[in-house]
Amino acid sequence: MKKKLLSISMVAALMALAGCSGQSAGNTAPTTDNNAQAGNQSAASGEKVDLTYAVWDKNQLPAMEEIAKKFNESHGNINVKVELTPYKQYFTKMDAAAQGDSLPDVFWMNGPNIVKYASNDMLLPLDDQIKADGVDLNNYPKALVDIYTVDGKTYGLPKDFDTIGLWYNKKMFDDAKIPYPDASWDWAKLKEAAAKLTDKNKGVWGFASRPWGQENFYNVIAQNGGFVISDDKKTSGYDKPETIQALNFLVDFIKDGTSPTAQQMDETSAPQLFESGKLAMLYDGAWMVSEFAQNDYTKDKVNVAVLPKGKENTSVIHGLANVVAAKTKHPKEAWEFVKYLGGKDAAEIQASKGAAIPALNGTQDAFIKSNPNFDLKIFVDQAATAKPYPISKNTSKWVQAETEYMTKAWSGEITVDAAAKELAQKMNEMLSQE
Repeated sequence: MKKKLLSISMVAALMALAGCSGQSAGNTAPTTDNNAQAGNQSAASGEKVDLTYAVWDKNQLPAMEEIAKKFNESHGNINVKVELTPYKQYFTKMDAAAQGDSLPDVFWMNGPNIVKYASNDMLLPLDDQIKADGVDLNNYPKALVDIYTVDGKTYGLPKDFDTIGLWYNKKMFDDAKIPYPDASWDWAKLKEAAAKLTDKNKGVWGFASRPWGQENFYNVIAQNGGFVISDDKKTSGYDKPETIQALNFLVDFIKDGTSPTAQQMDETSAPQLFESGKLAMLYDGAWMVSEFAQNDYTKDKVNVAVLPKGKENTSVIHGLANVVAAKTKHPKEAWEFVKYLGGKDAAEIQASKGAAIPALNGTQDAFIKSNPNFDLKIFVDQAATAKPYPISKNTSKWVQAETEYMTKAWSGEITVDAAAKELAQKMNEMLSQE
């Protein structure tokens, strides 16, 4: 979902614009048979209906095409065509399509853009359909459902999710005779291990502290009782003591030399350092599983653990949802496909192919087992206590300011305190105009 080899500033900005096996008892998510019956009823005339489904990740394209194929086979009068647009162009293309009333019938949506699209009447509210077909939103992580609920209305069914874990180099831990990270770890343990694992003479660092939100500082802010944006989307939390303390915790890794500097990580990304044995630990997401599993160095030398605890045992969750264009010519058929995408069959397909962690609760086993070298269950377990990715109507606008000030703080151009307070002031001005 994210290209890790871009510069720090570019990556942070792109992030802002940027994320299933058996049903449990009582799970009302749709099955293939139910979907087929409902789909035929929604196009009772027998007329052939063509739907477009827009996605942006080429790595997930095979899974999405297989899902569409399975749906088409069980819905004889509906044909879904998957359209791929690279993420850099995706929302530019969607914005233009919205202005011309030509959005795809069904398409991927992320947190930073959902409020803008929903509040500008670009999306079809799904509450009536959800109620009529008995789809239980409790079958998805609550924090993820909350992201796609705008002004009390549900605009998307969760597709997948990602949480953040502590990736670590087992060989480096073994060589240093340090026990592997586990659920007992807290911030102090992380600091202690980072110091022991750092070898400046060999150009090896214990931990990568990056000025990135989802992977890094959003998590520690939440763990310390701070916040990025208030629940009502009107106030910044960057000037709160708890937030500033969390940011200082991360920047201190750079100050004491246990993390590469921002400039060093701009020249050689943290994942690259990790994949070359120059970095012992980093916070990163479930989307790194495929890359680390295929890398000759990391595939059998690294693992992942839950995030070290702060005052709270939490992390930030993000993920995608499937949405329906407000002006689709085929709302009933589009909903049938979205319902299928949110159900058991689609979840099993994307999990078995390692495309993403399915959002449907109880259907993540295939993903967990997809790479036995890694303890992938931690990503699923963390969803239960995760907090939603911070968003507002114009997320991208204040994230640009966030990127600017956090980059300055990480580089030492200004203090963390000054950067956070100035950012809060600018962010509050922006939020007041939304």
